[in-house]
Amino acid sequence: MPLLIRRSSAPLALPAPQLEIERQTTLDTASWWPPEPALVKSRIPGRALIQTCANSECRSGWLQVWRSRSAPIFEGGWNCSPECTAQRMQAAISRELDARGSSVERHRHRVPLGLLMLEQGWITAAQLRGALERQRANKAGRLGHWLMAREGVSEQLVTRALGLQWSCPVLPLEFHDPEGLSPLLPRLFVDAFGALPLRVAAGKLIYLGFEDRLDPALSLALERMSGLHVESGVVQGSQFHPAHTRMLEAKFPPVELLEAASEPALVRVLTKAIERTKPVESRMVRVHDCLWLRMWRRPQTTAVPDVNSVQDLICTIAG
Repeated sequence: MPLLIRRSSAPLALPAPQLEIERQTTLDTASWWPPEPALVKSRIPGRALIQTCANSECRSGWLQVWRSRSAPIFEGGWNCSPECTAQRMQAAISRELDARGSSVERHRHRVPLGLLMLEQGWITAAQLRGALERQRANKAGRLGHWLMAREGVSEQLVTRALGLQWSCPVLPLEFHDPEGLSPLLPRLFVDAFGALPLRVAAGKLIYLGFEDRLDPALSLALERMSGLHVESGVVQGSQFHPAHTRMLEAKFPPVELLEAASEPALVRVLTKAIERTKPVESRMVRVHDCLWLRMWRRPQTTAVPDVNSVQDLICTIAG
């Protein structure tokens, strides 16, 4: 009998960040906290409102009114029973997987870094040839590295060129707080995709840094999960590496890695997780080939959740 679920504490093998922007299922990324379950107004003045099940296929009828449970909440809606939780979880998983299968990739043909810098007059043809020869001879390293290491091009100039290549800003690294920002993403994503949360501005905007290439899929997932706008950009390499190392040493929310043999098996295990935790809010998004489920044990009162108030599950389906 095949194993349905494999739980692992070791990092999953994740694909390299995709360079293309993927069109995913469009969801409202406006602020969605606190959750607002469906409510029914009482005709008697002063009577408390009654929340109704968010499952459109719920068969409990008015019996749900008598259920003695206020949780779990999944994607802003109250589930009156484990059966309704399972049906809504099935719909969410299908939504994310269908978006992956039907997404149309938009290939962005970027000007090669060397040609871009040559066109801007920042390097000479001789410098470009020298860096390319070194890169071919060593069969390793990015062109920007060899321009700096062998041709004397400044790091600031290479970073500026990367910003032009990706049509994104060069983000400064000032007053970086790894412990305060670590709850934004699971540690696995920060490590595997080379992402660095930099800061949250005015409680509405997350700045997300990368060293030399952006990851639009991760940025979109963070935007959907947090309800905040995400501005991605490149960070100067000499600043990025030590900051990224410090970030990986910070405390992150607890995470469980799951690999299911099939979609129904994944629905069952995630339904059990939500019913067991009874979160005051939970949400699912896709990050490349992974599904990221986050559960809030307590209401979130700030732009960044408390590291001890959330729990993450990162899931894949075998095959």
